[in-house]
Amino acid sequence: MITFTLPNNSSAMSKDPVKDTPELIARLRDPSTARSAFNEVIAAYTEPLYWQIRRLVENHDDANDILQDTFIKAWTSLGNFRGDARLSTWLYKIAVNESLTFIARERRRNNISIDDEASMLINAIEADTNVDGDALALELRKAIATLPEKQRIVFNMRYYDEMKYEQMAEILGTSVGALKSSYHLAVKKIEQYFSDFD
Repeated sequence: MITFTLPNNSSAMSKDPVKDTPELIARLRDPSTARSAFNEVIAAYTEPLYWQIRRLVENHDDANDILQDTFIKAWTSLGNFRGDARLSTWLYKIAVNESLTFIARERRRNNISIDDEASMLINAIEADTNVDGDALALELRKAIATLPEKQRIVFNMRYYDEMKYEQMAEILGTSVGALKSSYHLAVKKIEQYFSDFD
């Protein structure tokens, strides 16, 4: 049986790559320094956001396009960033929403039901030549693809990004208790997938 536990070390997203200092926020709001400050944000968040998106859409090219859309939306919405949430939370929320919009659009475009979405994702995983990994990592990606959308998002954020439930609650707009339940159910389903796989 495979069990899923979080590593003891911190990941890039459990701590912000760029601190939400008042100085950075002020630079982002100042038209004369906004571009250079935003370039720092892009440099710091490109990789973690790419992997969050990639784990949802399972395609390198689509993930790059959605990442670009995420940064464009963030740049054009910079005036709406009030600073109530952390910068990483705000960016993640945009990235997740852009990813979900893309998935829904692809589902409609390809006439795929929510029930058939797992098959679409598994096909993308099997056709993927851009990610190296062993057989176990490939099977884990397939197991995650079989999860319902919300459980897939929660599992990815918690397992891969080691994100705290409180930050996930801000991003996804749901309670910590519901997130813990979703994660627990996701882990049980993945464990069942592997027990059936053996």
